[in-house]
Amino acid sequence: MHDIPFLDLPPLTGASGTVRLPGSKSISNRVLLLAGLASGTTAVHDLLDSDDTRVMLAALATLGCGLQWQGEGRHRVLHLTGLGGRLAVQEADLFLGNAGTAMRPLAAALAVLAATHGGRYTLRGVPRMHERPIGDLVDALRPLGCTVEDLGTPGYPPLRVSGTAGGELATQQPIRVRGDVSSQFLTALLLALPLVSAQRDITIEVEGELISKPYISITLNLLQRFGIAVRQEGWQRFTIPQGSAYRSPGAVHVEGDASSASYFVALGAIAAHGGAPVRIEGVGSDSIQGDIRFVDAAVAMGAQVKSGPGWLEVHRGRWPLAAIDLDCKHIPDAAMTLAVMALYAEGTTRLRGIASWRVKETDRIAAMATELRQVGATVVEGPDFIEVTPPAPGAWRPASIRTYDDHRMAMCLSLAAFNPLAPTGRADAGCPVRILEPRCVGKTFPDYFEALLALVTARNEDIPVICIDGPTASGKGTLAAAVADALGYVLLDSGALYRATGLAAQWDGVADTDEPALARLAGLLDLRFGHGPEGSRAWLRGREVSEQLRTEEAGLRASRISALPAVRHALQDLQLAFRRAPGLVADGRDMGTVIFPAAPLKVYLTASAATRATRRHKQLISKGIPASIDDLRADLEARDARDKNRAVAPLKPAEDAYLLDNSDLSVEDSVQQVLSWWQGRRPFPARS
Repeated sequence: MHDIPFLDLPPLTGASGTVRLPGSKSISNRVLLLAGLASGTTAVHDLLDSDDTRVMLAALATLGCGLQWQGEGRHRVLHLTGLGGRLAVQEADLFLGNAGTAMRPLAAALAVLAATHGGRYTLRGVPRMHERPIGDLVDALRPLGCTVEDLGTPGYPPLRVSGTAGGELATQQPIRVRGDVSSQFLTALLLALPLVSAQRDITIEVEGELISKPYISITLNLLQRFGIAVRQEGWQRFTIPQGSAYRSPGAVHVEGDASSASYFVALGAIAAHGGAPVRIEGVGSDSIQGDIRFVDAAVAMGAQVKSGPGWLEVHRGRWPLAAIDLDCKHIPDAAMTLAVMALYAEGTTRLRGIASWRVKETDRIAAMATELRQVGATVVEGPDFIEVTPPAPGAWRPASIRTYDDHRMAMCLSLAAFNPLAPTGRADAGCPVRILEPRCVGKTFPDYFEALLALVTARNEDIPVICIDGPTASGKGTLAAAVADALGYVLLDSGALYRATGLAAQWDGVADTDEPALARLAGLLDLRFGHGPEGSRAWLRGREVSEQLRTEEAGLRASRISALPAVRHALQDLQLAFRRAPGLVADGRDMGTVIFPAAPLKVYLTASAATRATRRHKQLISKGIPASIDDLRADLEARDARDKNRAVAPLKPAEDAYLLDNSDLSVEDSVQQVLSWWQGRRPFPARS
């Protein structure tokens, strides 16, 4: 998702299609650290590209690991050369963002290595990371002989670990660690202590009940792949054999993230009705992740699920969904999705055993309770449970959802946009949902909203449209693109459709005056748009034509053929098809008057011909194209007259359009004005 302050989702009514999941965060960061500690080079396939993995990669590079990338896109492979259990750098300051899967195990590994090989390492993160407890891990490390300094509040990051070469750790007695706060403390010790197992077996004993056991299973599975065969006695005692040493397995494939799969399993359970399923690729029946058991909970609520190696397919089954009472210790992250599925259930859903929510990226119990109430649900929260009762009939509300810089809050609550399907609501009900700070999904699933929107459907009238019309060279294209980027909306550059039709006519030898032939070309126009580092791009019949569509010649030809009624009619359906969730910004000369007359916001630019000629002159001169301001002005005035007097869709503002004289406004100022008007049309209450 672009770096936008909010994303508005219209009321959504259905879903189908296929999503390919990004790699598991839990597996990715464990594999990165294991490969970094091991001897040899490991080829890591399907690695998650996210905020959390980026901070881990940066830390490993700082510590001396070799990182080499090969390939592109989904075929990109990381070749990571490890340190063989000995650090090449004796001092480092590591920034680890809000990544618990990086902070906890790196703190343990560096504390152990510093105590035995020497070194001084600082580990810090964002403010929220400094509120996430690490004291139980520190309390397990210090009795071993590790020097760990609190640089802030005791028991929380930031930390500094240090030591001198030649030290030995006191590993003769079992090392005790609490298991009831976070399983990451035990994972951290399991990953670190093989580094000092040369002299004896090392035993770790868990105090209290171990939560999130499936995450320990992931750790043990990956340790085995890197040559460490931990002996396990239930969930209370773990023994690392004497002489254990990390060895690269050569290659590791990271499976798709099962926690991320939960949103699409829920999507299918709620919205895959009467048609194709939601198919999820990258994780399936062979998953080593505990959160795959979310599927069992979804089935209990009514989902119909098929699965196989590396895939799941989900339909809606029972409707409304069934409320459940579930101990969620085995699926703590994915359980958040159940809280939102409860909005579509009959009765009250109670989720227990979720005390760990309190110490995650935010206090997730409090945050979930607050945000579910925003959409109209009744919620009861406790120290380790949450109870959710769906909104009463007619009680769904448009809501601005705070995400608390927590990726899972953003992804879970996006499912509240399916409220038109809620069995307790009216058949015609529908409330939009605003997700604040949606970019936080970059922690684990940077393309989440793009993936979601590729699967969903909405009623046409519920998808918002902003029309930006105006004469030639008024800046409407630049303004529309900037507004679309600011809102995360689809962009329709209607002028490009006419330019592309003219270009296709030129390729095929069709005259600008041959209206029937031009209309046939327009009706079959094979045109697609995309974005690149240099701005918007366009492909016609598979050939990139971005620059050709921007020429003066293309603009003049488009102005002539756009006056032909048959061409305008042929392109109308194509323009209407751009109306897709989450919304559309359309620019042209008749967007608000003809194509989208019911659009909730219409803007018409009124810069004078003289101002527009000056702008166009500067553009041409900057490209090395000689031009006369007087000639440009005369040409623009002629185009204006032609566009205003044509028989079909003459150039004029819609009756309810806002007039914007952008003669003396920067693009940024114009964008802010349009966004201010748009905010006034949205139904979302302010959040203090």
